[in-house]
Amino acid sequence: MGFSEPARKKVEEALLLVGRMHRADPDSAMAAAQELQRWRAGTAECRAALETAERLWASTDGSFLQSSVPQPQAHDHRRARRNTVGLLGLGGVAAMLWAGGRWYWQQPVYELALQTGHAQQRDMRLPDDSEISLAPHTRIRIVMYRDRREVRLDQGQVRFRVAQDIGRPFTVATEWGRVRVLGTVFSVGARAGRMRVEVAEGRVAVWPLDRTRAAAYLEATPPVNLTAGYAIEADQSGQVHSMQVAADSVAAWRNGWLVFHNTPLDQVLAQWNDYLSRPLLLGSHPRLQQLQLSGSFPIRQPQAFLAGLPDMLPVRIQRNATGDVTVELR
Repeated sequence: MGFSEPARKKVEEALLLVGRMHRADPDSAMAAAQELQRWRAGTAECRAALETAERLWASTDGSFLQSSVPQPQAHDHRRARRNTVGLLGLGGVAAMLWAGGRWYWQQPVYELALQTGHAQQRDMRLPDDSEISLAPHTRIRIVMYRDRREVRLDQGQVRFRVAQDIGRPFTVATEWGRVRVLGTVFSVGARAGRMRVEVAEGRVAVWPLDRTRAAAYLEATPPVNLTAGYAIEADQSGQVHSMQVAADSVAAWRNGWLVFHNTPLDQVLAQWNDYLSRPLLLGSHPRLQQLQLSGSFPIRQPQAFLAGLPDMLPVRIQRNATGDVTVELR
């Protein structure tokens, strides 16, 4: 006999607990082990599903099933087909049975690649009820597994509101480091050769990546723990700069504001250029690379920003006949 739909669901549920006991963090593994003890003392259906799940996990190629699947009777093709469909199901249990429990556990349950263009922002809710917001010129890839959730941020800036799931940590990786949370509100930016992490709610752990060391060094070092109202920047050499920020300013671009905290002038102009049809240019004087700016500016008023910039920094605004705007040293 094949699995009925309720039995198939029970096996999948048991396999998730078995996998969590083997692969999750210690607290989650202990909780899963306690739940499995309740399964062993539960109904016959629970015990049978758990026994099957444990055999699947122990299997690497599913060969143990070959002797347990009855050969269909030659005279009843319809019954054989029903048994086969019943055994395999219509979902992931087919791959689980024939390839083994570990293979099934390691397969993604959700994948998505997102990219925004010039002056484009995008908000989205994920299947786990987490929410993400992408700033312009952002490119990410999201992969969710049964025991973890992973995001790769190639460029741009993303604000995350992560739904808490103690059994599935949420990780954001960039070229310059990694961020791990369980449930919180924070933003991660990857641009201009560095990563910036800002926390609005909760707490995150950040591992800045020192590219001069082996990749295994990343998780071997103690993380930088950030709470609400704090931020860090990390560059490709692993240098880290910590700072305080207003929690309500995290990902302020979602509400129409650009907020800078001692931000180099070239990065300030780059963020403005995400929204402008004609980009602002930075002059060639070396001292311009050393200037930094702090302040909050409405995205819809770039002219007001340019008009006030010479009052904040030793610069002048130069316009040529074609309409190009260049920020020069005064």
